[in-house]
Amino acid sequence: MTTAPFVLPLLALTLGHVFSNAVRTLPAVAADVLAADLAITPETLAAITGAFPAAFALAMVPVGVALDRYGVRPVALWLLAIAGVGAALAALAPSAGTMLLAQIVLGAGCSGMLMAPMTHAAQVLDQKRFGLWSGLIQGIGNSGMLLSASPLAWLVEVAGWRAGFWACLGLGALAFATVALTLRPRPPLPQPGRTLLGDTRAVLGFASSPRLMGIFALAFVSFGAVLGLRGLWGGPWLMEVKGMARIPAGHVLLLGTFMLVLGPALAGWVSSRLGRLPALLAGGHLVAALCILGLLAGGPLGTPAWADAALMAFFGLAISFQVLCFAMLRARVRAEESGRALSAMNIYFFGGAAVLQALSGLAFAVGGVGAALLTFAVALVVGTALFWRWK
Repeated sequence: MTTAPFVLPLLALTLGHVFSNAVRTLPAVAADVLAADLAITPETLAAITGAFPAAFALAMVPVGVALDRYGVRPVALWLLAIAGVGAALAALAPSAGTMLLAQIVLGAGCSGMLMAPMTHAAQVLDQKRFGLWSGLIQGIGNSGMLLSASPLAWLVEVAGWRAGFWACLGLGALAFATVALTLRPRPPLPQPGRTLLGDTRAVLGFASSPRLMGIFALAFVSFGAVLGLRGLWGGPWLMEVKGMARIPAGHVLLLGTFMLVLGPALAGWVSSRLGRLPALLAGGHLVAALCILGLLAGGPLGTPAWADAALMAFFGLAISFQVLCFAMLRARVRAEESGRALSAMNIYFFGGAAVLQALSGLAFAVGGVGAALLTFAVALVVGTALFWRWK
């Protein structure tokens, strides 16, 4: 299905995912000035920004229930409105406490930005086409991280970190308007006997299902690695350890982000041709771990900036195969369960990110930026091993 009534609303919903990626990775190019302005340490900033994925994960149960019960359109519009409030709070934050509240509101509001287009696609596409479109959704959504690389690095440099959050608010408002204009109401099919409590139990049931635990083990470490490298510690690594200025560091992050944009579509295409989802998932995450280790090895050696750029690019390409988790999960559930099942997996994606981000902050306090990044490399290896064991 590639007709306008399907594609245009899907792209509008995916614009919300663009906003989500931009706003949650903004700290990577603004960590130093943000921490200085709020009078906090880098490890405290890691804890504050870790509230975003924690709130995101906690919101996944009601979001998963709402998507299947009330439909994609009303849920997406409500969440975009909540996220807009969070972006405004962040832009106006006078203190660390207000920024913490902003991150919680943003995390809750952004919790459905990926699930809304994924659920819309899962409800109208068969498994094979869903695998391809899920890659496109993820790739287009990841372009939000392009905005938070060089463009927002420049904006932060000339106008301050608050301007970055105002820019993200504008993007969220655009997403709200396009969803409202292009996505028609599509009430879910009535399912007699379903209750709100039953739907909530269904999400939690998927989250604890033994047949899905291998996928969830990989999800627990997968997005955490992206958010850790691209969303927080990549900028400090380049600026503090490698001695780069903010805008050149943004250029390096931009190259890695291009791979995060292209990679999911490539992963969807490769999987549609080759199959072998478990091998592609495991291989991609192990290569991503090796890329982080390569960055760390190059620090003491004083490797040139192009080497860091290449490693970040390969990391982005390899970790992008995480999108196959959605296709693998979709193959194991019925279409009418897709919202709840996909939301259950997102609990692991973002709950794991919150846990790993907190651990990386502790590691930073002990061994600096390199120790923080090592947290994610180790987690990727462990998560891949568990995935292969339980797949």
